[in-house]
Amino acid sequence: MARIDCSGEIYGAGGPGLFMLGRAEKAGEELLQSYAGKVRLIYLDPPFGTGDTFAVKSGPKGKSVKIPAYADNLSQDKYMEMMYRVLTLCKELLTPDGTIYLHVDYRMAAYLKVMMDEIFGRKNFVNEIIWAYKSGGRATKHFSRKHDDILVYRKGGSNYFDILSVGIPRGPERRNHMKQQVDEEGRVYYSIRSGGKVYKYYEDSLVFPSDVWTDIEHLHQRDPERTGYSTQKPEALLKRIILASSQEGDIVADLFSGSGTTAAAAAKLGRRWIAADASPAALMTLRKRLLDCHSDTSMFAEDHRMEIRYIADVQGGKKPDVTVKREKDSFILYPNEDLSYIAAGHMEERAFVAESYDTAPVPGKKLAVKGERLTLLVSDLYGNISVWEY
Repeated sequence: MARIDCSGEIYGAGGPGLFMLGRAEKAGEELLQSYAGKVRLIYLDPPFGTGDTFAVKSGPKGKSVKIPAYADNLSQDKYMEMMYRVLTLCKELLTPDGTIYLHVDYRMAAYLKVMMDEIFGRKNFVNEIIWAYKSGGRATKHFSRKHDDILVYRKGGSNYFDILSVGIPRGPERRNHMKQQVDEEGRVYYSIRSGGKVYKYYEDSLVFPSDVWTDIEHLHQRDPERTGYSTQKPEALLKRIILASSQEGDIVADLFSGSGTTAAAAAKLGRRWIAADASPAALMTLRKRLLDCHSDTSMFAEDHRMEIRYIADVQGGKKPDVTVKREKDSFILYPNEDLSYIAAGHMEERAFVAESYDTAPVPGKKLAVKGERLTLLVSDLYGNISVWEY
């Protein structure tokens, strides 16, 4: 086997989308070359300035290990410098009627609010959304901190917004002092008389979210949506944002991809997505999440294709510990327990094009590949990638 250089990966499933492995500033600069003024919605969930180190659980059940994902330890000056550059790039990426949602907490919300006023203009402030949740412990020396702040700005004088898309039917919940009635069309409603007027509230009429969101819970530890990424946000949160501020076919971007929730939600809602993250753990998590959720029904069709580009170096120095056997016109691959991902395919202009893959390889499990030649991509539990030709 001979090791070969690789600039990224291409899949016929998981898209339509592009993932860039690299810092948000660098990814944003490269994206401007093709996507300036074309992104309808940007959601950012950057580090919160906690001073902590975060991890992702990787590997098979019962044998998973914690892998460092990112260290949130920049000084405040360096953090603000980084965020100023990222937010400036985001403004350039947005369409004239585009919207940006910046997800932070009490540590940086005030500082970043002033910064966004400067970059986007105070008149383009749209909302400060409070996402309140109940998970976690309880404080004894102060009131428990149980909410995040999501700062919403538009790029220009107006932005695309569809409140109807996130309305929830009022439902049959009983309301104090209201009478339940049925109109001539059979629709159930509740009525109340006030000030000489009768007000009717139909069960099937829509109720719209305010700027305080208490109906979306934080993910609990055993939630089936969990990927192992410690700062993962629920898809329900991104679904509401994406539905309200974009349409099918629009481009949705996230330059701090983390667990890949933005990309996953966007793909399910018929949007194109762009994601970036500097952590190989984020690449591993997104690749598995998107490939596991989508079937490859139309190889390399625009509505399925997922592209991954390496900006940062993830091509590790170790030879992959994979047993390769030749059986007639096929290769049989047997991964070892140190791998998180294995794929077979071919190369096109320095990019690895996957033809078959296993997002959860375990010892004894085999991956059969037909053909005369074999190009093999493997990733260990730490996200190091090697590409080999056989």
